[in-house]
Amino acid sequence: MECKIFQFKSFNDRGYNLTPVELKDSVPFEVKRLYFMDLGSGAATNQHSHKLEEEVFIQVKGSSTIVIDKGNGKEEIKLSGAGSAIYVPAYVWHGFKAGSSDCIILALSSTNYSSDRTDYLEDYDEYLKIRKAILKV
Repeated sequence: MECKIFQFKSFNDRGYNLTPVELKDSVPFEVKRLYFMDLGSGAATNQHSHKLEEEVFIQVKGSSTIVIDKGNGKEEIKLSGAGSAIYVPAYVWHGFKAGSSDCIILALSSTNYSSDRTDYLEDYDEYLKIRKAILKV
């Protein structure tokens, strides 16, 4: 599967914003974990890839830039406004930067947390070699 950028519908007809996330319609895996990232301080996440884990990142508030590489070089995609989202499958390099002062991102994950980090590829050159060998890109 490839990365997919999409927008959740938001409703504000009652004086507040409501953005429902229908997992069965928008997440192509069973969600086993979720976590929040607050990048409002301007911090950036470490860039990496996963061997197994799939993720959907939802911009809850503010804006951010996700750096991704699907094996064809790094590109930057801006997520802006509540409900902007991106699906990141396994073997896609990714990380966030340039969060606005109110940036909050919700991540939905296909795996439970593991502190041993065996699912991570954190060396970019190694990632490129493995992606090319395994996925024949």
